[in-house]
Amino acid sequence: MKVAVIGAGPAGMTAAHELAKHISTVDVYEAGDSVGGLAKSIELWGQTVDIGPHRFFSSDRRVNEAWLEVVGQDYEMVDRLTRIYYKNRFFHYPLKPFDALKNLGLWEATKCMTSFFTEKIIPTKQDNSFETWVTSRFGKRLYQIFFKTYSEKLWGISCKELDADFAAQRIKKLSLWEAIKNGFLGGKGNKHKTLVDQFAYPVGGTGMVYKRMEEAVRKKGGHVFLNTPVERIITENGKVKGLQLKDGTIREYDYIVSSMPMTLMVSRLPDVPQHILDLNKKLKFRNTIIVYLNVEEKNLFPDNWIYVHSSEMLTGRITNFRNWVPELYGKHESTIMALEYWCYDQDDIWTWTEEKLIALGTKELESTGLISKGKISAGKIYRIPRCYPVYDNGYKDNLKPVENYLSSIENLLVIGRYGAFKYNNQDHSILMGLMAAENIIKGTKHNLWDINTDYDSYQEESVITKTGLERTIA
Repeated sequence: MKVAVIGAGPAGMTAAHELAKHISTVDVYEAGDSVGGLAKSIELWGQTVDIGPHRFFSSDRRVNEAWLEVVGQDYEMVDRLTRIYYKNRFFHYPLKPFDALKNLGLWEATKCMTSFFTEKIIPTKQDNSFETWVTSRFGKRLYQIFFKTYSEKLWGISCKELDADFAAQRIKKLSLWEAIKNGFLGGKGNKHKTLVDQFAYPVGGTGMVYKRMEEAVRKKGGHVFLNTPVERIITENGKVKGLQLKDGTIREYDYIVSSMPMTLMVSRLPDVPQHILDLNKKLKFRNTIIVYLNVEEKNLFPDNWIYVHSSEMLTGRITNFRNWVPELYGKHESTIMALEYWCYDQDDIWTWTEEKLIALGTKELESTGLISKGKISAGKIYRIPRCYPVYDNGYKDNLKPVENYLSSIENLLVIGRYGAFKYNNQDHSILMGLMAAENIIKGTKHNLWDINTDYDSYQEESVITKTGLERTIA
């Protein structure tokens, strides 16, 4: 059996890692110069940083065992500290009631609680939008302060145009009462993923996981072809036949596991019905620009990352890589910060020069007061096209027929954030990779589309602690 895996991100590398244990010919094709996808790590100014902040947390034993298999003991438990920057103030996230009360002031806090109780008496009519979904659980005032601005920065559309699926997948069953209870109990007994206050982190950066998977695949006789983009998948009579590389080379395979962006893949498949192509064109991805800044100070502020809700700033999130594990920075005395900006291809900022983006990031970082008198000595820009699948209103009506069409192609398995058009965390993508490999190796019929859609599909089986797996509630 010959299997090709397109894309070397978390989903693709996990699939290849599992397949290589059982199949002699496993070939991974990656368009970039290294594995890891959105979860890769890079070297900057002698230090290691991720492509934005990445925390790993799962309660699924299969995912945790796969992660620990490659990481071993080379990880630390990181205490999470994240805050929200709003109107020149910093609010703890998850919510700490007294901190929120102090920052909001008694009058604003009263308005928030009044808004919340009003919602319970006169509920907002649901229209399947992110706005009404969040308002119904937190009240209009808290929605406007803690959800609206950040979400609209991320997606570039009004929250009225954002599908409630985004909230259902990312916020899930979180309510104001659960957030308040979590704040008073200090996170003890909390099982809500959004509120987790500690996570496992590899000492070599998040990308270390996928580099080790790459090494394991090669040792098993598989291949990982870097800087080798796939042009298209070749099918014949509704079944996978092989693939064509960008340089025109054609290679035959029995199965193809694809995590290349769905919109690109579908547009290049042969004999796709016109109505599927038309629906595929309506699916959109959001781009990310990361501005890395090297600040010549080492003790700036304690957060892992900060969500920027202030509307006067374009950045949406600021990461401080010195607050993860010491192995990332070693003996260096400086701090690497990352500011994230989100846009579409047609937005002006996507084509800004590196100098202009560094100047913007510098200005906005200094305006927060976070770096005090720390001198910014260098900057670097990292652009990520097609980073986030956009859940705009009606996206499911466009996506479902495309899913059904892809499912009809025999021996094609579509996985990952890009490939399945799902806003996955690492654990979702790892699980997709595991289940895709099992479908090929064992002939199982796991529905890969259900992962990160069936919100209650995870059992609370185990969590990773410093000493390994700890069983929770089965």
